[in-house]
Amino acid sequence: MMAEELLISEEEYQKSGVHIGTQVKSKDMEKYIFKIRNDGLYILDIKKTNQKLIEAGKMLARFKPEDILIVAQRQYAFRPVSKFSETVGASSIVGRFIPGTLTNPQLKGYREAKVIVITDPLADTQVMKEAKMIGVPIIALCDANNQTDFVDLVIPTNNKGRRSLAVVYWILAREILKNSGRISSYNDFQSTIDDFEAQI
Repeated sequence: MMAEELLISEEEYQKSGVHIGTQVKSKDMEKYIFKIRNDGLYILDIKKTNQKLIEAGKMLARFKPEDILIVAQRQYAFRPVSKFSETVGASSIVGRFIPGTLTNPQLKGYREAKVIVITDPLADTQVMKEAKMIGVPIIALCDANNQTDFVDLVIPTNNKGRRSLAVVYWILAREILKNSGRISSYNDFQSTIDDFEAQI
């Protein structure tokens, strides 16, 4: 397999802390870990993150935007997720996820989705359970400590940092637009990473 082009420079990835994992690693995430730092933090392999972002972009581009649902309970993800939804035309749920949202058509906030993107499997467990029950594929941003049992496509990344969440959702939005032919080149993508970053 040809080495994939990096979607942004290695320096940009590192500056945003996309590769900085947690001090705990799960067995599921071992294969995405590049090394352990002196301070005990696991460092994720940027090339693998990059490759999975390319795969996720291609996969998501095959769905109608309104069939994509992005979910985030983490506060730093609210802005990147909202901006992502607005950019690609997907729907999103930020903050508390009401049980039954995907499985109970009687519920006021009931949503139908054909694919779900989850910001953190640890925080978004209810969504994962429901997606699994109804057979909807799950793409998840997974840190070094995450379990990936229910995840169909893992994007290994720091899913807690403000800048790293902005970078990942920005790249993903750009990839979807490019793969679905809504922009013809990366130069046509108007948003910047800063537009996606949560303000303090």
